[in-house]
Amino acid sequence: MNTVRKAKIEDIPAILELLVQVDMVHHNGRPDLFKGPATKYNAEELKEIIFNAKTPVFVCVNDDGKVLGHLFGMFKQRQDDSVQTAIKTLYIDDICVDEAARGQGVGRTLYDFINGFAKQEGCYNITLNVWCCNPDAMKFYETMGLVPQKICMEQIL
Repeated sequence: MNTVRKAKIEDIPAILELLVQVDMVHHNGRPDLFKGPATKYNAEELKEIIFNAKTPVFVCVNDDGKVLGHLFGMFKQRQDDSVQTAIKTLYIDDICVDEAARGQGVGRTLYDFINGFAKQEGCYNITLNVWCCNPDAMKFYETMGLVPQKICMEQIL
């Protein structure tokens, strides 16, 4: 049975491996933007992120304790904005399921967990960004009930 728990320092090597997998999905889809293979955080940065209450990190592990996926959260709340309300949002900064564990419900387990966690923390919504070069992720998020909030567009010159 897979379970979700807060990430620990001992999880950092597995998280780094997953971060490379995330980067390679993006690199393969947009090599003009993503260097690959790389990670957006190093081990020292991950330590700080894991211990910061504003950036909760969770891992999904199997019965043997093997990390099958991770989810990086980030609490956001606008204050004193003249146009937008001061809702509290849980932004999903990164979510990844190990390539070897895809199709086994790990992503759903992580998302269901973070959904409950965000509600418990008094969040109004959950947001995330997804690259159009990652249609599998887009389909997964739609299956989880997410809908587009805004769209970033580009023109390559």
